[in-house]
Amino acid sequence: MKKIRLDIIGMSYSQSQSGAYALILGEVNGKRRLPIIIGGFEAQAIAIELEKMKPSRPLTHDLFKNFADNYNVTVKEVVIDKFQEGIFYAKLYCEQDNNISEIDSRTSDAVALAIRFKCPIYTNEEILSKAGILIDEKPGQKKTQDPKEEKRMTETSYEKYSLKELDELLKKSIEKEEYEKASLIRDEINKRK
Repeated sequence: MKKIRLDIIGMSYSQSQSGAYALILGEVNGKRRLPIIIGGFEAQAIAIELEKMKPSRPLTHDLFKNFADNYNVTVKEVVIDKFQEGIFYAKLYCEQDNNISEIDSRTSDAVALAIRFKCPIYTNEEILSKAGILIDEKPGQKKTQDPKEEKRMTETSYEKYSLKELDELLKKSIEKEEYEKASLIRDEINKRK
């Protein structure tokens, strides 16, 4: 299956899940985004490395990197290869002495390690089609905020909305760059298909 390269676009605090964050990965040379809900510790591990901060003692992912370096193991790439029941799955492809090994990983940990090893992150078309969100960039587009609609969009259950309403909510969430809400709406739409 053809691999599609992803870049880290950013992270935002989760409004629906306490202590959680939305990690946004973007398709290189494309308009699709892959929002992934991750825990606070994983978000911290990613943010610290992205911001080039140096903690006084190594964090778990730093320890893994130091351990791998000591034994001449390199993470060559990370592949988000499965999306099932709202959960993303990833694999680390590691090299030691010209031997490649595949290691199962939580996606958040895989991304934290990809940053440290400066290796690419990939997914495939099936996952981007199923879980990706298309960003329709329109320069100068003004974002309006209807309080009644905002209330509806912050509700955690989208079961009562029709598919047409969900499509409209999804488009508006994307326009406002509310990727976490968009991922919840996307999951509800996929559940009905």
